[in-house]
Amino acid sequence: MILAADIGNTHIELGCIGDDGTITGPMQMSTDRVETAYEYAAEIRQILHLVGVNRTELEGSVISSVVPEVTVVFRRAFEILTGKEPYILGQNIVSGLKVDMNGMTADQIAGDLVATAVAAGEEYILPAIIIDIGTATTITVVNRDKVYIGGCIMPGPGTALKGMLSDTSLLPAIDFSAPERVIARDTVDAMKSGILFGSAGAIDGIIDRYTAELRRISAAADDSSAGGGAENSLRTGSDEGRDPTIIVTGGMGRIIAPYCTHTVVVDDHLLLKGLWLIWQRNRSR
Repeated sequence: MILAADIGNTHIELGCIGDDGTITGPMQMSTDRVETAYEYAAEIRQILHLVGVNRTELEGSVISSVVPEVTVVFRRAFEILTGKEPYILGQNIVSGLKVDMNGMTADQIAGDLVATAVAAGEEYILPAIIIDIGTATTITVVNRDKVYIGGCIMPGPGTALKGMLSDTSLLPAIDFSAPERVIARDTVDAMKSGILFGSAGAIDGIIDRYTAELRRISAAADDSSAGGGAENSLRTGSDEGRDPTIIVTGGMGRIIAPYCTHTVVVDDHLLLKGLWLIWQRNRSR
């Protein structure tokens, strides 16, 4: 069994993954930029105890992170817990992910995006659009040939709400439940409608544009193979006319997904699956 962690700006997602890929989790804890390695180790040990995992069962660990100052501390915390140095995405770790992004390599892409792309390439029919809804919402694409070809980043629903509240005096704090109707009739429901349907609508709009671009790339690749004009390196993303699989994950994925008009697959474990696959590809090294 291994211990996997994704360190985000707001929360840290933990999971214990058995030799057969069975996942215990995800388990969440707050991202604290001032905690020490021993404080994190003590907290994680308590969390593991709550789910019935003894740290002596842990063979090793793997980390993805977008918070560098916490990565250093977590690295030491995992060493304390497992007695071994963890694998850290972006630090000479073999992901197996091919990238076509202006000369970038997988090591230069955020670890969580790499992990979800790796998992999507193994678990789903490609091409795939991966939507990770958290503090930031990231939308990325893996083409038919398992090549990561790019994406976009926008504020997550919680971040958008926090920004709106910080710059207004009279708006109240709200939860992320659905309003009675889209055209709201009071302030609280108006805010809920804006956050939920606004976030879903933005995602739907990007999916439409991504799908259209994948079709254009496919058509260009077909023309090129038939002796037509050359397309740039994105032609490797030809999807042969098939619309992409749309996968939603992240802390708020399950909340926002029902309000999207596209058919989506919600996969709460996508990132942990990717970390497990990357661990498997590196353990022999």
